[in-house]
Order: sequence, then structure tokens, then C-alpha cells
Amino acid sequence: MEKQTRMDRISNLPWDVLDSILVHLPLKDAARTSILSSKWRYKWTSLSQFVFDDKCFSNTSLNKADRWDEIMKIIHRVQTYHSGPIEKFKLAAYCCPNHLDLDQWMHFLAEKGIKEFVLKEFYFIRRFKFPHCLFSCQQLTHLELYGCTFKLPPEFQGFKCLARLQLRQVYIDNDTLENLILQCPVLERLILLKIDGLTYIKIHNPNLKHLQIDTEFGNIFLENNRRLSSICIHPTSVKLETNLPCSLEEWKACNLFRVLGCLSGVKRLSLSGHFLEFLGTPNVPERLPERFNQLMALELREVSLKSLNEVTVFLSILHSSPNLEELSISHRDLEVGSYDRPIVEFLNSKYLLGSLNHLQVVRIRGTMVSRPEWELIKLLLASSPVLKTMTVVKYSGSRIPESMFLQVDRASENAKIISLTL
Repeated sequence: MEKQTRMDRISNLPWDVLDSILVHLPLKDAARTSILSSKWRYKWTSLSQFVFDDKCFSNTSLNKADRWDEIMKIIHRVQTYHSGPIEKFKLAAYCCPNHLDLDQWMHFLAEKGIKEFVLKEFYFIRRFKFPHCLFSCQQLTHLELYGCTFKLPPEFQGFKCLARLQLRQVYIDNDTLENLILQCPVLERLILLKIDGLTYIKIHNPNLKHLQIDTEFGNIFLENNRRLSSICIHPTSVKLETNLPCSLEEWKACNLFRVLGCLSGVKRLSLSGHFLEFLGTPNVPERLPERFNQLMALELREVSLKSLNEVTVFLSILHSSPNLEELSISHRDLEVGSYDRPIVEFLNSKYLLGSLNHLQVVRIRGTMVSRPEWELIKLLLASSPVLKTMTVVKYSGSRIPESMFLQVDRASENAKIISLTL
């Protein structure tokens, strides 16, 4: 009798309370509540959130086509019995969606007032066309797309509530991306991964705070993004596009100054070596006119110290970051060979003392202890008066002996050097 009473208390809770409990369960477990009683038989089909991931499948050995069939069984029940709004949909189970099924489900979600729409990685032979119905969802706050083609309809009035946008393996052209970003006035996070269709990227949004770009492009323009505090740009390559809509003054300007010079409010900056190479043309100033006074953490991935362009840009950023506290560098030169004497002479001629007065932590990964790499280590140790730790990870073989570091002048008496090997 006591057990029955407890069950009745749960069953008689307001639906918004029950919904807030059930959405925290894996969808498979939420669906199992249908066996509790006839009253619970279809309750799960009216949830406000539906997350399809690997936890949905009892049989983990299902192939990608059978996985989609299992998902569609759930979706058909939801379409039949659901009442009320659907605020979140997430597909994060590796499967092979049927484009017609997916399109019909998106139309259903659009009518239900969807706020978060997330498509993670799945298998596709060809991209599906993102349906126009979702462009009318003014309440969208979070949109992640994968494996589709994206074109704005003429009647599109913007996503007025969209705070987070991620596009991955999406086909979208230059103008469409630029206009989409412009028409999201409260956008805070923008992530672009492996995009097709772009020759250049233009991003203008005064509310944007976080930007991540991991895709090829021919050029990039970052203007009117005064609130940007976190930037990650890691293209595998930059194929410089010359036929672009820009002024003669923009072409003459140094790429480092033109692209990053207007982002003085950035706090965390992560750049790839390929992007440093792009920023290094044409002439690079020793220090930017407007410094990165708020930059606390700088990460440089896959840097080549055989490239004078990359080294020059790297040191220019250091000179322009007086409050930098953390520096991380990984190398892409995985063999010791010949090096350009001008790079070593260039590093020997530099003196950063006064620029790195707040640098406390340095991490260098993947070094082969080439001459340019060793000169950089010496330069950083000699220029960082409050350095606490420097961790140097050698790519292979034995770690760098401590005796080598003892021969190097250090600006910080308290600096601890940790030498490791992969």
C-alpha cells in the first residue's frame, strides 16, 4: 500500500516537473517508463527534449542503417502521440539517416517551437538540403549542423535569439555565411569545421565572444568584433585568394595587422602554424600598433621554426602581449635536418625582456632540439623574469638532459624546467 502511494505521488506530479526529471534520463530509459501503467504508456513521447545517442540502442552491434530504423521507430511514436513543445533535438548516434525521414522530422520540430537543434556526425553519401521551415524558427538559441547544404531563403529575417552556431561538413558560400552571421544579433559562439564552398571568410558581429575556425579558406576578414575574447584558428592550409572584394589599402597592409590588429580585447588566442605563415605576408612589424593588453593565454599549434614567416609573426605577437601568462607551442618539424641560418641569426638578435614580464607557464611539445628550437628556448628563458615552469617534451628518444638547461641564462631564479619525452 505504501509503495502504491509513492507511485501515485510521482504519477500525479505536474507534467513540467515530470518532464524535467525524464529528460535527464537516456531516451531508452525514459521510454521504459511506458510499462509502469496505462497512464504512463505514452508520457515519454511528449518530452520537451529528445537526444538520440549511443545510449538509445540495446544492441550496440547494430549497423548504421539499422540504427536509423530504430531511431525512426521512436520518432514515429513521438509524431503520433506528442503534445506540447519540443525545445531540444540532438542526433549524436552514428547512423545513416534517410533524407526524406529527416526532412519530415525537421518540419515537425519547426511546428513544435524547437530552440536547440543539433546534428552531430553521421554517415552520408551526399549532403541533404537544410529545409527552409527551420529558418522561420525565431526561438532557436543553439544550432549545430552536419552534412548539409545551406542556403538562406529570400524571406529569412534572421535568428534573433541564436547564441551558438556550429557548422561542420556543411556546404555554404561566402555571401551566405557572411549574411547569416550578420543576422544573428545575439550570437556569442561561432564554430566552423571543414566547410566546403568558401573562398574567404568575413565575420562581422559585435556580440561574438568565441570564434573557432578549422577549415581551409583563401582569406579572412575580422572586423567589428569588439567583444571577441577567445579565438581559435587552425586551418590545415590557407590557399591565398587574390580575387577578393577588398581595397588597395587592405591588400598593402600586413596580414597580421589587418586580421588581428583590430582584436585587442582577446584573452585566449590559439593559432596554427599554417595560419602564422599566412599572417606573415607582407612585412611584419616588430610590435602591433595596438597591443593585446588582455591576452592571458597563447597557443601555437604545429609551428615550423624552419619558416621565417612563422617565427616573425610569433615574436611579433609576443612583443604585443605584455600581460601574457601562459604560452603553449607544438612543433610540426619531426626531423632534425638542415636549417636556414637567417632564422637562427634572427632569433639570436631578438630580446624580449620587458615584453614577457608576466609569463609564468611555458609548454613546448614535439621538439627535436634543432638549433632554431634551442635558440627559442634560450630566448624565452632569458626574457621571462617571473617564469614558474617550462615543460619541454621531446618528440622521440631520450629527454633533453638537465645539464643543457643549466648552461642557459635565466631571467627567473625560480623557474622549474621539466624535461620529458614522448
